[in-house]
Amino acid sequence: MTQAQAAADLEINTPAISGIKNSMQTRHAQLSGFYASGAVGFTRDGLVAVRDANAVPLAQRQGVNALVSAENNDRNALYREIATANSHPEWEAEVRSTFAQRWIQKAQSGWYYQDGSGWVKK
Repeated sequence: MTQAQAAADLEINTPAISGIKNSMQTRHAQLSGFYASGAVGFTRDGLVAVRDANAVPLAQRQGVNALVSAENNDRNALYREIATANSHPEWEAEVRSTFAQRWIQKAQSGWYYQDGSGWVKK
């Protein structure tokens, strides 16, 4: 375990972190169907990506891309805010790595995530 993982309070809460988490929670309802269909998956670096655009009807692809972009903006902000709230902005990469593992662990059966060899169905 790294120093940041041992010392960082990953459950720390500030108004900024709370706002980001609320935004992500609201968006999750919109993304969950795309996780389930395999269109969207979790990346190794704690973000989400469109894994299979063909699993998304053409009319919805622009919307899915916008959801993924907004989700990744929030995820990047969350990692940065947690590291900063712990008074260690240099821990951002380690916070990101820890969350990447958590997202994959919490993913439902049938959802996709990346490992060292590529996309894997949980």
